[in-house]
Amino acid sequence: MFEALSGKLSGVFDGLAKRGALSEADVTEAMREVRLAMLDADVALPVVKDFVTRVRERAVGHEVLDSISPGQAVAKIVNDALIDALGGAGAVPLNLNAVAPVPILMVGLQGSGKTTTSGKIALRLATRERRKVLLASLDTQRPAAQLQLAQLAERAGVPSLPIVPGQTPVEIARRAMDTGRREGFDVVILDTAGRLSIDEALMDEVRAIRAETQPAETLLVVDAMTGQDAVNTAKAFNEAVGVTGVVMTRMDGDARGGAALSMRAITGAPIKLTGSGEKLDALEEFHPERVAGRILGLGDIAGLVEKAADTLDHEESEKIALKMMKGQFDLDDYAAQIRQIAKMGSLSGILDMLPGMGKVKQALGDKDLDTSVLKRHQAIISSMTRAERKTPAIIKASRKKRIAAGSGTSVQDINRLLKQFDDMSTMMKRINKLGMKGLMRQGMSAFMPKGAKPPGGRPF
Repeated sequence: MFEALSGKLSGVFDGLAKRGALSEADVTEAMREVRLAMLDADVALPVVKDFVTRVRERAVGHEVLDSISPGQAVAKIVNDALIDALGGAGAVPLNLNAVAPVPILMVGLQGSGKTTTSGKIALRLATRERRKVLLASLDTQRPAAQLQLAQLAERAGVPSLPIVPGQTPVEIARRAMDTGRREGFDVVILDTAGRLSIDEALMDEVRAIRAETQPAETLLVVDAMTGQDAVNTAKAFNEAVGVTGVVMTRMDGDARGGAALSMRAITGAPIKLTGSGEKLDALEEFHPERVAGRILGLGDIAGLVEKAADTLDHEESEKIALKMMKGQFDLDDYAAQIRQIAKMGSLSGILDMLPGMGKVKQALGDKDLDTSVLKRHQAIISSMTRAERKTPAIIKASRKKRIAAGSGTSVQDINRLLKQFDDMSTMMKRINKLGMKGLMRQGMSAFMPKGAKPPGGRPF
């Protein structure tokens, strides 16, 4: 989402880094570029003005003017200003400090992902917070909306309020809260109806439900792909009913990201959660400092570690690692690793969380890094017999033709996979033979084939 903005800001800092000293004129020129980059990213004009003013005031100081690395100094100031614009360091958790059952009111326009987000939050609270959650659909406008939420509740493994035809949204809300109190629920999530656009009938309905339930959280769900329309929607809902938090959906899309940067300044409400996919577990806490780091190419190592902890099978990973160190790694293990990577999402998404990888992706021409090669390898391995997966050395010409035909690939693809696997096996055996002390002594040369040269160096 933030790739265009990230690329332009990196260009500004690279230009500043080439200067020996930084003058006020340099700062003014850099801020002009930052302003244009943010406007192009669809950030609201008042937010851009305030952001640029604050950065300029801090940048035109002796601390920066006398700095050895002015580009880095300005990048640090921009990073701090981005964090402030996004709501300050640290995620803002959902407010569950109320008498049970805690009502959470979901509001937003039709098509913003409100119902799916309700299911995601229910799953998150049930699994991570160990809360007993009840889902209730108050949407009597959209056909089958209540049935959709019931199906999502089933997938999430939480109860949903039984559907009673003919009830008004306020009556459903009252029944949901009564059920929550009577059956000992911790949280009741109320999914309201949306409209294609903001109108007074929608606001009146939400106000009535809010007055009936007195929610601890009124979460506005907005689609990040709608750009400035998302900001306008947030402003209207906040003025009409008061929003305590924002959930941004489709954060994995290719929108320009300005809505996220504008949301806190325009509404005063923090972005609490973000959605990035249709799966029910594709919901994350919003950390302003991590998003700022990704925008500026600083990565998000903490986010990557959390994603790995949530998605990877650590027992299987340890088994594979042990086999690799013993030199017993086979193609079945390689296929298991591919499945583990696939659980974490796209390779592009993983690379975006590593510092400096934005420029590496640009150097590669922004080619599709998502799992096409890995999927091909998985198809090839699936077309092999058990014996071939355990002992790849037996795969000769006739076997390669059969595997290629079965996997929809070519013999050249088979050869490339086998070559990569052979190189990996050789490297693992070398590391195992050297041991930890030998590895420490030889450093990177332990990972290189014999006779290979490092860039500009002698053979290892």
